[in-house]
Amino acid sequence: MTKEFKLILATSNKDKAREIAEILSDTPFVVTTMKEEGYDPDIVEDGKTFEENALIKARTVHALAEGAYVMADDSGLCIDALDGAPGIYSARFCGENSTYPEKFAKIFEMLKDVPEEKRTAKFVCSIAVVRPDGSEFTVRGEVCGVLHEKPMGDGGFGYDPIFYVPEFGMTTAQMTKEQKNSISHRGKASRAMAEMLKADLV
Repeated sequence: MTKEFKLILATSNKDKAREIAEILSDTPFVVTTMKEEGYDPDIVEDGKTFEENALIKARTVHALAEGAYVMADDSGLCIDALDGAPGIYSARFCGENSTYPEKFAKIFEMLKDVPEEKRTAKFVCSIAVVRPDGSEFTVRGEVCGVLHEKPMGDGGFGYDPIFYVPEFGMTTAQMTKEQKNSISHRGKASRAMAEMLKADLV
């Protein structure tokens, strides 16, 4: 019987946890969340980069969870015409309690004078892992696209309905789980993380 290893996600976001679990389904890592483990730390994300914020979250939860692997990600939408905004502030864009339709409206108000061909953007995901012994690593994944003026699709979450990927001819919210995982920023970062974790077990 293959030994299992607990991988605690420093998040309460069930959508993220589901995606990570799907991507790591062929590994001996059992994915759980800090909420499921009974942890509810006060995490102050005051880093200046995706990597810094991911490490802050992973280290905070690792301090509570002895003997486990802890993973955290920080991700966001970076719009070229807005100098990379909203970037690390993607979740808090327009205010902590704003809805995604409100965020979409604000973005397109800011882009109203930007021609369609210049509405390029990328999703970025940085994943940080702290191992049981306290050592750590980060990996990054990116996917490029164009912002679609009209939200389309009811899959995914966050900014997916307005993130159009020309190669697929659809937004990431219109993709199947398999399609999205194959090209998404989180999918790429998660697979890079999985390779690092598998190397730990050799």
